[in-house]
Amino acid sequence: MKIGLISDVHGNRVALEAVLADMPPVDRLCCAGDVVGYNPWPADCVDELRDREVPTVMGNHDVATADETAFQFNGMARAGVEHARAELSSEQLAWLADLPAERLLCDGRLKLVHGNPDDPKRYTTYTYPRQFSPELLGEEDILVLGHTHVQCVREYDEGIVVNPGSVGQPRDGDPRASYAVLDLEAITVDTHRVEYDIAAVQKGVAEAGLPTRIGTRLEQGK
Repeated sequence: MKIGLISDVHGNRVALEAVLADMPPVDRLCCAGDVVGYNPWPADCVDELRDREVPTVMGNHDVATADETAFQFNGMARAGVEHARAELSSEQLAWLADLPAERLLCDGRLKLVHGNPDDPKRYTTYTYPRQFSPELLGEEDILVLGHTHVQCVREYDEGIVVNPGSVGQPRDGDPRASYAVLDLEAITVDTHRVEYDIAAVQKGVAEAGLPTRIGTRLEQGK
């Protein structure tokens, strides 16, 4: 079984479309959270994942949007949350609010979280590659997490820890949209990058009245 791994779409419809078009055939798709936030098209991204029935966990931007909290967000992040609240229907907001903090998939072989695997509602630790270790793994073979927007795979005797990177706002110095494909039989993960029309997103940012920096930072993958 092959599984497409995505995370941190952040309302970037253009990047999500590019990832889905580029992805090789997979048996299923799963998302490690933050469907909304920052970029102009939260409703389109929610609908895409809902229509495909993609198993998804709740990221911090998702919970901020659904629960009307801003945490300690900076101006850009807060603007993205406020935009998402204004754009999403009550049904779409309910879908976000119902997302779990973690999921066990594939008969427990794959664990999906957004942040800390021991406390999925915490987002500040264990999500950068330098903090990966086999101790993060429980009974699962594969731990998939997001949040940092930094693509990384670490293989251990105990299993694999993978962050597929960000679809909608990469922050690892590579501006291309990011995803990964898991081969569950071989227990291997292939990482992928795909170019998308950043200028179209920047235009959408301007038309939505969002902070300009949301669009310009995409050019550097920051």
